[in-house]
Amino acid sequence: MTEKSLAHKVVDQMFDHDAFSQWLGIERVLIETGRCVLRMKIRKEMLNGFGIAHGGITYSLADSALAFASNSHGRKSVSVETSISHTVAMREGDEITATAEEVSISEKIAVYYITIKNHSGKTVALFKGTVYRTSRDWEV
Repeated sequence: MTEKSLAHKVVDQMFDHDAFSQWLGIERVLIETGRCVLRMKIRKEMLNGFGIAHGGITYSLADSALAFASNSHGRKSVSVETSISHTVAMREGDEITATAEEVSISEKIAVYYITIKNHSGKTVALFKGTVYRTSRDWEV
């Protein structure tokens, strides 16, 4: 058996203390340095008054993907700016997948694009996140 990578150790530690991501029902599909893939299912309590997924649900999934991808280098990183575009409505039972990709990284700032797709492979939201990379490392 191989030892877990630094990225996996950091994300495991983060997820174990992240009650909100756990409540969302997030499944960690892929964890790599600077990249991650998360999946979850839309539940009834996640719907808004229109009977579609609340925008905060896709935002929260993307935000978790941003956090895991940006911290996977082993340095504590926090978001400083985020934005999202919702492109397709989602319904109860839809399974959605967020893929976070590192676009740019420097000593203090990193930028990530997160694409969220439904179970049919259709893009339902596009998210951009910028993080500040602190000087503190994760102790794993």
